[in-house]
Amino acid sequence: MKNILCLFAFVLPAVVALAQEEPKPEKKKKPPVDMSNRPHDHFLIQFGYTGWAGIPDTINKKGFSKSFNVYFLFDFPFKTNPKLSIAAGLGISSDHILFADTRVGIKDQTAAIPFANVSDTDHYQKTKLATTYLEAPIELRFSSDPLSGKGIKAAVGIKVGTMLNAHTRNVKYENKSGNSLGDHVLKESSKKFFNRNRLCLTARAGYSYFSLFGSYQVTTLFKDGEGPVARPFTVGITLSGL
Repeated sequence: MKNILCLFAFVLPAVVALAQEEPKPEKKKKPPVDMSNRPHDHFLIQFGYTGWAGIPDTINKKGFSKSFNVYFLFDFPFKTNPKLSIAAGLGISSDHILFADTRVGIKDQTAAIPFANVSDTDHYQKTKLATTYLEAPIELRFSSDPLSGKGIKAAVGIKVGTMLNAHTRNVKYENKSGNSLGDHVLKESSKKFFNRNRLCLTARAGYSYFSLFGSYQVTTLFKDGEGPVARPFTVGITLSGL
């Protein structure tokens, strides 16, 4: 009994001292960041140079072939990190490929689309092959300053599209010596030789509302065996905002 009383007398002051210690203050939680009024970069307008990867040297591309794209996207920021977001939407893209002294037989009743060198006969000096797509882009975005919409921005993603139109425009009809035979324009339209759907990889990086972008078409432009194994690529400038 005496030993128990001694132990109790020793432990009791320690328990009382612990009980009198002030509780540690709780850490204050950071208030959530209000992202409701931030710029969402809904609109993307792109202009750039377009080429074809994988085509043979016999196809006489010439001049500045270009691409023009317009997209509207909805942007969804991550709750855990407002600098990251996912964006998805719809838009229209168009590629304009230029050729010299070449007949592009877009409506020919042949097994494959011909790209014939016609410099040694009467021909159109310039030919443009234009393709237009309805596209659905998806991006993973990073913004160093999402509240202002400025700062460094970057995005990677994909876009899937379906062809709306393919046509050629031929101008400056002349003979093999380069003498003009007429100033009329010949337009032909057909989607016969083309893959109707396409898949592209995309990336862009820049500052504030301006960025450089690049895209590469994974699928081939033409159907298997009905044209050259061409995969369009584009590099250019993006204007984003709103």
